[in-house]
Amino acid sequence: MPVKPGSAKPAPEALAGLDLRWHPRHLLLAPHRLAFFLAMVLLAASGLWWAWLQVSQLSNVAVHAGAVPVSLTHAALMVFGFFPLFFSGFLFTAGPKWLRVEPRPVRVLRAPLTLLAGGWLVWLGGAHASRAAACAGAVLACTAMAWISVSFWRLLLCSRAQDQKHARMVGVAFVVGTSCAAGLAASVALGEWGLARQFVLSALWGFAALVFVTVAHRMLPFFSPPGPDEGHPWGALALLAGAAGFEALAVWVDAVLAAATEWVGAWTLLHGVLELALGGVLLWRAWGWAKRQSLHNRLLRMFYLGFAWLGLAFVLHGVARGAALLGHPQWQLGALHALTMGCLASLMLAMVTRVSCGNSGRSQVADSVLWALFNLLQLATVLRVAAALGGAAAPALLALAAMLWATISLVWALRLGSWYGRLRPDGRAG
Repeated sequence: MPVKPGSAKPAPEALAGLDLRWHPRHLLLAPHRLAFFLAMVLLAASGLWWAWLQVSQLSNVAVHAGAVPVSLTHAALMVFGFFPLFFSGFLFTAGPKWLRVEPRPVRVLRAPLTLLAGGWLVWLGGAHASRAAACAGAVLACTAMAWISVSFWRLLLCSRAQDQKHARMVGVAFVVGTSCAAGLAASVALGEWGLARQFVLSALWGFAALVFVTVAHRMLPFFSPPGPDEGHPWGALALLAGAAGFEALAVWVDAVLAAATEWVGAWTLLHGVLELALGGVLLWRAWGWAKRQSLHNRLLRMFYLGFAWLGLAFVLHGVARGAALLGHPQWQLGALHALTMGCLASLMLAMVTRVSCGNSGRSQVADSVLWALFNLLQLATVLRVAAALGGAAAPALLALAAMLWATISLVWALRLGSWYGRLRPDGRAG
């Protein structure tokens, strides 16, 4: 029988008698188990679907256009799909410790987590069948996100912990994400695809990116605590949160100024200059911190490379603004994937693996399998950014990047998914 964390280690006889076979009921032993497992299912399914689509187009195989634009279906899954599930698993595992409150029982979280995953699977299937089906999936997922947001805010309101800034920032991000998911559902119902994309982009910055930088800002000192005269490697949380919030608002400024042609050029130039400046600051901090730290630890290296991609993503966004003024708007897709694949996915691999190892009784290290997946992710990101530059090789590069992403997602999901349905080998709870 598992024992409570912090209690004495079970006797060898008890460990020998543990049933280590995979069973669905074990997913309900801790919040991260169910949330991470559902996220892995959605991650693998969406990755395989996207790879199939790109390879089919490369092979000139006829693919049904679907009721929802393919790019929108893909973007919504990448922002609203597996990320909120990973966030929920982490927050309801680590959040109560941050806030010093009683954790939520897994049975309370089972319904919203399942509804969230199911909603986006309905969205994926419905996007090929009918707009009504896709809209229904988005509504289900939005309902689940609202449910999860309320549950997390209840923890916040019950907390008397002195330091709540990271948790409250995440709580705000979930409100933004839920609002954008509702906007997406409404836009799809009306057939307003441009408006739907704006809600997805707003959520990318104001929800997904904001949660990642906030949680990483909290976690990174545990890997490499700063010296007495050194600041946080990521700088002030206000700077990171402000940058993400600015980009989320800029999505709507772009939309408003699109009709005012006399202001578009000036705004685009100003926006690009600000992004170049911020990207330069982030890369400078990353370089300076790396020189003062030992990056032999692979897991720590994954965190820093994810941070470096954040700075590079801002620089590429700034360059893309200039390229758009010169008639190359497609470059913005490269900058966008530097953020989503390079930064957010790299941090996702590091954070989820660390939490999964720590809560399954395994060493919190990046072994050869994870390190290989991480390196493949870097390659896939470079290929996807290169594909955005256009040219005859772009379709092949895009298909190859999609196949690498699907491979990474499937291998990672199968490996970690096999942990969540098994008891801890050390006999402890969690």
